[in-house]
Amino acid sequence: MSRKMLIDGEVEKTNEVENHYDFDLFVIGAGSGGVRAARFSAQNGAKVGVCELPFHPISSEVIGGVGGTCVIRGCVPKKILVYGAAFGPELEDARNYGWELNQNIDFNWKKLLQKKTEEIVRLNGIYKRLLSNAGVKLYEGEGRVIGPNEVELIQLDGTKISYSAKHILIATGGRAQRPDIPGQELAITSDEALSLEELPKRAVVLGGGYIAVEFASIWRGMGVTVDLCFRKELPIRGFDDEMRAVVARNLEGRGINLHPRTNLTELVKTEDGIKVRTDHGEEIVADVVLFATGRAPNSKRLNLEAVGVELDKTGAIKVDGYSRTNIPSIWAIGDVTNRMNLTPVALMEGTCFAKTVFGGQPTQPDYEHIPCAVFCIPPLSVVGLSEEQAIEKSNGDVLVFTSTFNPMKNTVSGRQEKTIMKLVVDAETDKVLGASMCGPDAPEIMQGIAIALKCGATKAQFDSTVGIHPSAAEEFVTMRSVTRRVSASKPKTNL
Repeated sequence: MSRKMLIDGEVEKTNEVENHYDFDLFVIGAGSGGVRAARFSAQNGAKVGVCELPFHPISSEVIGGVGGTCVIRGCVPKKILVYGAAFGPELEDARNYGWELNQNIDFNWKKLLQKKTEEIVRLNGIYKRLLSNAGVKLYEGEGRVIGPNEVELIQLDGTKISYSAKHILIATGGRAQRPDIPGQELAITSDEALSLEELPKRAVVLGGGYIAVEFASIWRGMGVTVDLCFRKELPIRGFDDEMRAVVARNLEGRGINLHPRTNLTELVKTEDGIKVRTDHGEEIVADVVLFATGRAPNSKRLNLEAVGVELDKTGAIKVDGYSRTNIPSIWAIGDVTNRMNLTPVALMEGTCFAKTVFGGQPTQPDYEHIPCAVFCIPPLSVVGLSEEQAIEKSNGDVLVFTSTFNPMKNTVSGRQEKTIMKLVVDAETDKVLGASMCGPDAPEIMQGIAIALKCGATKAQFDSTVGIHPSAAEEFVTMRSVTRRVSASKPKTNL
């Protein structure tokens, strides 16, 4: 079969007769990106094989599962726990809405854990069926690259078998990292946190990113005493500073103990639990210590350097704009490339790969205006540039519009928690450069805002849009007054 391949940025028309390979494409890793690339390539007529480690909720070097991190031990189970945790405060709020509830309401952690596990097992089966229905051959075992066109599969019984492929795609994702401190073996990562047999009464979380603030919110919502330690002045570095401050205030308002500019120096097992020592000399005793200190590309066991595939200092696979490595037949997508580590981005990269290599449509992933959310309680969601990024990139002035208000629901419940929305606008062109929101339903609202920014919407177009009333979302189309006008020469922050 004749196929069109991307060669040096251009589509090459291949001859009718090609070298014989077992597969047109072999994918190592059946997470979100790998499954998308495999399915779409098969739909374009390619003969595709994919390998994945055997299923288990907690990953290791030899355990994984079809569906990958997001489905099995990431976004999906995390969001289920966020839903579960949100009911605690909601039940408190319900009393002022007339619900007469008993003073003591029991929470059954094991029941939620069982339901979470049932759901990820269901999704694991769905992903397998998606591959099967697309005609993709699935192998269970550990894959490694042993040549530019050859993959070795280590099967569950330890035997090895090799397959040749015209193209090899690496989609092995990333893995949680542990800081090298005394007693680090006493801590857990997000993998284990999603499958704890018992709900802790006291938890210490180390880290200031997505995973740290999300698990802090989850555990606090379930009644756990939580101490959150992070290195910077504010959590979730990389987001808009104003929104970071709002998240920090909300975390504290929900009862989480924040320890900014703090690192852990030692964990010690005691009769009362795990004693945590900080670099400020503090001691905190906890039942569980969660390390949420980042993830690293999962590339160590792939034999890539022996084949000549270039990696960066973090172990990420270096790729060009089309996700191609320095070896023309080997490609990589998703977190293993450490570009923008989000599940929908891996899906986009997988789609672009299939179009490029087997669809005759060379397509580079577009990383502009990608929305994202931090599912703390309440959540933060953003799209486009933060105020700091806009000021750094702009050649002229930046207009900032903000709205801070008490959500309608809180006026009756009595909860003291403000919602904040923000638009960042180019003063000269009136183009909306970025949008942020911290408050209930922020991710649901931001997905729609992302479409507007992708289409190049101006502030005037936002202003001319009729709002839905009463809703929080309407605030995005009623912010008429400029909160501040900022010159591009404003000094940078280091929070």
